[in-house]
Amino acid sequence: MELSPRGVNVNAIAPGVIETKMTEGLLSDEETRSVLLGNTPLGRVGLPRDIGRAAVFLASSDSDFVTGHTLVVDGGWLTH
Repeated sequence: MELSPRGVNVNAIAPGVIETKMTEGLLSDEETRSVLLGNTPLGRVGLPRDIGRAAVFLASSDSDFVTGHTLVVDGGWLTH
């Protein structure tokens, strides 16, 4: 609210499980991976490009009227 008059948009990205070195151990366990996939409506874990595309959207003029929003990029996990 404070920076809106200056044209500053403030948003956040809330990622789900993304396949990275950090989640490598978690995702290598077949039981854990199965539970994660079973609870993700899109049926896959996220990839770094999924977060990157969300960031590009929020950084672009396509999101000029988006502010105060948390963009959840989790394959539908929270809606499950």
